[in-house]
Amino acid sequence: MADEISRTAVAEAGELTKSQMREMYHKMLLIRSFEKLGRELFQRDLIRGTTHTYVGEEAIAVGSCAALEPGDFITSTHRGHGHCLAKGGDPRRMMAELLGRSGGYCGGKGGSMHIADVELGILGANGIVGGSIAIATGAAFTSDYLSSGTVSVCFFGDGAINQGAFAESANMASLWRLPVIYLCEENQYAEFSPARRTRPVEDLSLHAVPFGFPGITADGNDVLAVYAAVAEAAARARRGEGPTLIVAQTYRREGHHVGDSADYRDSEEVADAARRDPLERFRLLLLRDGVLEEEEAAELAEAAHEEIMSAVEYALASEPPSAENLLDDVLAE
Repeated sequence: MADEISRTAVAEAGELTKSQMREMYHKMLLIRSFEKLGRELFQRDLIRGTTHTYVGEEAIAVGSCAALEPGDFITSTHRGHGHCLAKGGDPRRMMAELLGRSGGYCGGKGGSMHIADVELGILGANGIVGGSIAIATGAAFTSDYLSSGTVSVCFFGDGAINQGAFAESANMASLWRLPVIYLCEENQYAEFSPARRTRPVEDLSLHAVPFGFPGITADGNDVLAVYAAVAEAAARARRGEGPTLIVAQTYRREGHHVGDSADYRDSEEVADAARRDPLERFRLLLLRDGVLEEEEAAELAEAAHEEIMSAVEYALASEPPSAENLLDDVLAE
């Protein structure tokens, strides 16, 4: 029944071709492979600082970015690798950035939580909880001021929706009808705490009510449902009707960061989330609808793995930043 609802929603938002759906599945596989290899590199002490994986949340990034146009903007979070890959980021430059190499997007100086590519509309990840909400709102203001027709999507977690930055930005966006989509990834955990213990309201979409714009809930494990929700919100924004809050319900399959054993979670809860894996769910749907054959699905998975392995090789072959350019690209006031 859920799959039928997804297809109906997609039909209303605009049909996807078989080629588009294959590309969406490929990007989900790419994100999963990137995160698995990134975790391995961290465990081999090749990544400094820390890193936060996006395993289990791939449908949100891919479904959202598939509904956008090339000129649209996104802002990301500390758990941002999936958003960047879904928007077209280069896995080689991303992996090099994780490893602190000069071939990375930020010359190896930003690391896992600060990847950006303005030319692709990726305005950057952010290690501050809720730190990108105002940035996305500012990008939407610029779009409105210039009448460029672009839309901004701000990804943030269910912990960040309680930050003052959301209320201030949402108020401004509603008042000026800015073309921004606030996309809350409700992954059930705020760092090490179950999110349900940190909020008085269960339905996070109600956070849109005081500001007078739509707040909707979508199945964040269903890439087609996310696509349909974002496509509708983007169309609304381009018509000048203002912002939308989308709460995409999913589950953080791994710990808060690599190294977090997540032993504060119930094993059955984790097993239940694994049974609702967004990649497997989409694969089965594509096979059932004749979009893919089993062999094609296996080939896409292998191609994604090889692409990320190639990215690792590129990153390892890239030199660390030199001492001579240590202060380049650093802004201090």
